[in-house]
Amino acid sequence: MTTVYGTYGPKLKRLPEWVKRVTDYVYEKLGRRQHFYSGESAFAQERGAEFARRLAQGESLYLLGVGPFGHNTGVALIKVSAKDGIHIIANNEEERFSAEKHSNKFPQYSLAEIRLIMASRNISAQDIFCILGSWDYIRALGFDLKIIFEHAPSSLTLLNPRHDPNFNLSHLVKGLGAPKRISQSLGLETTQPLIGMHHHNNHAYLAYALSPFAREPEPVILTVLDGTGDNGAISLYEVRDGQVICHRQNQSTIDSLGYLYGYISSTQGGWSFLSSEGRYMGAAAWGNASRLTNPYYKRLRQILYFAEEGNIHVNRTMVNWHIKSHTEPYGQPLIDILGAPIAPGDMWNPDSVLSVDDIEHSDITQDRVDKAQALQLVFEDALFHIVDHLIRKTCAHKLVLTGGTALNCIANMHLVQHFNRDYFQRYLGQDQCLKIWVPPIPSDCGVALGAAIQFAMRNGADARNDFASPYLCGLAPSTAQIQRAVIEEQGVEARKIGSLNQADSLTEVARFMASLVCNNAVIGVFQGPAETGPRALGNRSILANPRNPNTLELLNSKVKFREKIRPLAPMVTLEEAHRLFELDEGAKTDDYSAYNYMVLTARARPEARSRVPAVVHVDGTSRLQIVRQSLNPLIHAYLKQMGKQCGVEASVNTSLNVGSPIAQTPAHALQTLKRAKGMDALIMVGASGDIFAVWKTDSDFKRRLAVFEAQALDVMPT
Repeated sequence: MTTVYGTYGPKLKRLPEWVKRVTDYVYEKLGRRQHFYSGESAFAQERGAEFARRLAQGESLYLLGVGPFGHNTGVALIKVSAKDGIHIIANNEEERFSAEKHSNKFPQYSLAEIRLIMASRNISAQDIFCILGSWDYIRALGFDLKIIFEHAPSSLTLLNPRHDPNFNLSHLVKGLGAPKRISQSLGLETTQPLIGMHHHNNHAYLAYALSPFAREPEPVILTVLDGTGDNGAISLYEVRDGQVICHRQNQSTIDSLGYLYGYISSTQGGWSFLSSEGRYMGAAAWGNASRLTNPYYKRLRQILYFAEEGNIHVNRTMVNWHIKSHTEPYGQPLIDILGAPIAPGDMWNPDSVLSVDDIEHSDITQDRVDKAQALQLVFEDALFHIVDHLIRKTCAHKLVLTGGTALNCIANMHLVQHFNRDYFQRYLGQDQCLKIWVPPIPSDCGVALGAAIQFAMRNGADARNDFASPYLCGLAPSTAQIQRAVIEEQGVEARKIGSLNQADSLTEVARFMASLVCNNAVIGVFQGPAETGPRALGNRSILANPRNPNTLELLNSKVKFREKIRPLAPMVTLEEAHRLFELDEGAKTDDYSAYNYMVLTARARPEARSRVPAVVHVDGTSRLQIVRQSLNPLIHAYLKQMGKQCGVEASVNTSLNVGSPIAQTPAHALQTLKRAKGMDALIMVGASGDIFAVWKTDSDFKRRLAVFEAQALDVMPT
């Protein structure tokens, strides 16, 4: 345990509790008038009992999950039956349709797309049994006000949305009108009730249901660590005999590892909140990773108090975001350690680039990356402290990580390596190691889906599901839509080059793609529904040569227009993953499926630095994705051809976007092609399987098509 230094916990207790009780009472009454109910209400229990009864009678029931307001809004649809379990139909992220990263607006476009998906499956709006919310809005407002009043009167400035543009109370107030707007968007004549489900439970049920551990009898421990939930920022669970048991929720949004990482990464890195965390994690790899010699680590460690029972408390002497949020986030002791924070007006939002020609990145100094590494080390200390407590309490050796901080893939790797067989033998007398799994959507882009899954599992459905891939956002574009987009977008040409449905044609297209990349071309891939979540995994990807050491500079400067310190990730076959990387024993479950989604890094073998230098980060790690033939036949075939032509079944994989959310529509993809100056072509696949090559008219890409002279090429209509 650490020595207590500073100030911990709220200044006031009785007043905040009174504020919460009054708010809960008033908001619950207002909610009933608007057909909005808490997940703990009598109405929710009645609907749950009816769901369980009909499920037991053999019915198949549809549930709609909605994130109506707050960052990362969206809509999800599932089908549930006692026979087949949970079938995920869609998980639409509003940002993909609105082109506004981390959108906090009502998900009108996602709902419109859901209606199209439902129509394609002959599902009517009347078929939806229940609509579930991604937050328990009725209870969350009172909790947030309680936190604000804990340091009254100085903290009352947080009531002003200008102090916190991303996490303010306005979306909770707007939420009351959500049932009516959702019903209207679905074409319903009457307002259907909306049940707000507990936010952290949404994370937990989703992550467990998607994990391979859900199909195994042994107990599983589960952590939800993010910025904030309905009643805390740290929630610890155990799943035993199929029952999800919450051991503790910390009842605080100030004692939050998500906020800690978000505030410091933003105010030191100079990127806007929610766009800073991953970038700062990448920068940390360039810093001093020694806890003994990093010049900032020892002093920054005082920002947390590691209490008993796995509790974590933020030192409120060092931070100031519980009073002033983004406007004055540091206390003087933190300024003495890190320097003054970068003001919000001086930050760059990398997800809202208006002109790539105007981008100027700040200089990267050793001082800045050492600070980043110090924060990473402190975060990992806290994660180890929490997980150590859960392991000792439950004696379980299977862990599911979720919440936004679970995207910290470096910490995930170190977690597996720390809780190894030596640890379990020494402290528990077990011949085991920690087995880990992280879902592809651990952040709030998964909580609308989690709301539906939580309701289903709490009312009779088990965790069996047919989840195989994260390709769930929207409908796959048709051939006609691709053709129309090409015609409407000036400055591009296209040609059909094959079919996904014919084995020989697929092989030829994969060979063509590999020949381009092995000769240092940069190509995009646009196929099927989009991947849900922050990672492009082959359906909305940019591919490049992993063997060329100059690829990193090319993509960062001419394609993605981002900082030089940003790493590139590899996609590989399972066989190549074993050859190039040290896959951890703790990720072995389900044939190493933990590596499917770029949420876990692995150490590169010595030969990987010479064979695939473009995808090995400065710290000797790679955030790899293992590609399975059954999930993505085109990319798997391409990787096999890379092995034949380039010597490695590997490729650079980065998301198909430039200063915007990942491309969702054919038009978005074509705009990305034109915006990315160093990108040579797009491979676009229609829902029917037709494969097209698309290129900029003023490029010399036509010359490269000469390798296809032996194959009949159908010119797209003009």
